[in-house]
Amino acid sequence: MRITRKNLEKKAGRGYLDGQMLIATPAMSDERFARTVIYVCAHSSEGAMGIIVNQPAANINFPELLVQLDVIPESDISQAAARPGHVQVLKGGPVETGRGFVLHTADFFIENSTLPIDEGICLTATLDILKAIARGSGPTSAILALGYAGWAPGQLENEIQGNGWLHCPADAELIFGDDIEQKYTKALSKIGIDLGKLSSDVGHA
Repeated sequence: MRITRKNLEKKAGRGYLDGQMLIATPAMSDERFARTVIYVCAHSSEGAMGIIVNQPAANINFPELLVQLDVIPESDISQAAARPGHVQVLKGGPVETGRGFVLHTADFFIENSTLPIDEGICLTATLDILKAIARGSGPTSAILALGYAGWAPGQLENEIQGNGWLHCPADAELIFGDDIEQKYTKALSKIGIDLGKLSSDVGHA
């Protein structure tokens, strides 16, 4: 599913996974998604898109990225790094990896740019939110994802049927928590699964 305003604004009926977390199982055959936790931004009969929330972007930090994007001058790097609400930069998925997507709390909204998803979580993919964060006037919590994960119509459903994914309700800690390495274990524990007992034939009863 290619991310477009139309796709994200189209709210599907219940039964779809908008606003849920996908958790990769050991049966996940695509190595790009091994042990990933993904926040589903849109899911409908037209496909799905989501943001991986537990894969750090190697060797990229937020203040330096702001300089590269001409949001702040290089002289302000140390000031931006020290500011509360420091934003983590993550690998959001294998699609459009050169583009940034900010998942954030709903206390920040830009008309015609910010897309509400579910339970107080929004997505904004413009430079304006980065400028607001740099000024200290952005959302309370946010992550910046480079790229996203996309599925064609029926593809995600097939992967779930093939035991590639489990899912659980989203919460702020899973999306914005600082301890990225523990998100996978925490997501599994939300649905009562102990990682040590998880086998490759896991599935829903």
